[in-house]
Formats: sequence, C-alpha cells, structure tokens
Amino acid sequence: MTIKICCVGKLKEAYFTEACAEFQKRLSRFATLKICEVADEKAPDSLSRAEEEQVKLREGERLLAAIDPKDTVIALAIGGKRYTSESFAEHLEVLESRGVRTIAFVIGGSLGLSEAVLRRANETLSLSDMTLPHRIARLVLLEQLFRAYKIRRNETYHK
Repeated sequence: MTIKICCVGKLKEAYFTEACAEFQKRLSRFATLKICEVADEKAPDSLSRAEEEQVKLREGERLLAAIDPKDTVIALAIGGKRYTSESFAEHLEVLESRGVRTIAFVIGGSLGLSEAVLRRANETLSLSDMTLPHRIARLVLLEQLFRAYKIRRNETYHK
C-alpha cells in the first residue's frame, strides 16, 4: 500500500523534522510513504472571515492538485471519526482488503481545510478533540500509522 501525507506548510523546527524522519524510516518497512508539502498562505491573526476562506481555498487548491483521482482521501479534521489505535489498524486493514492502493491523508494549515477538500475526502479522521498544530498532527499521524502496522503484524511496539 502507498500512504501519502499531503500537508500545508513545511516542517521548520529540527526536532519535528527529526521525529517525522524517524517514523518515516520505520514505516518504510510496511508501506510506501510519500510526503507532499504544499505552500501555506500568510494568515495573520487579523483576517476577516472572507479572507480566512480565501486562504483555505488557495491552500485547498494546492492540496487537491497533489491528490490523484484514484486516491482514497482521509482528511484530518476535528469533527472526524475517532479511532483507538487498534480500531485504526483494523480500518486500514479493511481498506487494503477492499483493494485500496493509495490512501492520501490530508492535513490543513493553521485555518483548517477548505470545503472543497472536505468534499473530496472519502472520510474524515480526528486525532483528538483538541486542536493540534499541523506539525504535531503530522507527527502523531506518522506515529499512529507505524503503530497500526505493528498492531496488524502482532509485533511488540504496541502497549
């Protein structure tokens, strides 16, 4: 299976870069992993509602351009479905058994995802009821993907 993580913005801090690289390396045993980073828009705190929507629209267009029409898309969103680590592992196994070849996980920028991206998504996933910065969301997603594969193989990482 191919796992794509399409996200707004680049990792800037060395500690996030190193942590994500470690889980990317660990995941490479189980799946082909592709990271697609699209440019983020400047979003100062003083934006109007209309300006916020324009930022999300422009970032969303870039994200949609990185997604293949055949990809199964899972958008990360606060209101998305929540899983335990075990049920997430089961869900990935079900998708694979249904013939899904590529799952594109989509992580929005500081203002979230555009309506167009959410409409394109086959499903939404919530990592937490709390708002997570996109850098942390990427790290948590990578770790949970690695954990899911370890659970599926009955290997000893998961406790």
